[in-house]
Amino acid sequence: MIESETMPADAAIPPVDPAPQPSRRTVLAGRAFSLAEHGLLILIAVMTLTAAATEVWRVIVVQKIDLADILLMFLYTEVIGMIGVFYTGKGSAFVYPIFIAITALARLIVLQGKNMAPENIVFEASAILLLALAAAIIVRLGRHA
Repeated sequence: MIESETMPADAAIPPVDPAPQPSRRTVLAGRAFSLAEHGLLILIAVMTLTAAATEVWRVIVVQKIDLADILLMFLYTEVIGMIGVFYTGKGSAFVYPIFIAITALARLIVLQGKNMAPENIVFEASAILLLALAAAIIVRLGRHA
């Protein structure tokens, strides 16, 4: 070995620069966005619960429950579930919007009923199938990750 290539045992290793600290403005902006996000989620939860209560009250007054009413309650439940996933971290946050879309499409098919063109039913049913496959893939990949 050449003498200049060897390092003496007592030579100090240069310190590694720590990660740069975010500026105060960046930290404040992050907190503001986080606060806005939490506030909007609480607002969405309150609005969803209010809409669900209104729907339940309407069903009580009318004294009739249709399949569309049940599907609407599922939509409300899935929105609340999506908010729960955000706060608990349990489950996949990507799957709940897919479930909401599936339920909304199913409700649309039910509401339009016999007045709907047959090809539109096929298109919407195909969209439901595609969304269901996407949800299944996301859930499977989540288990293996």
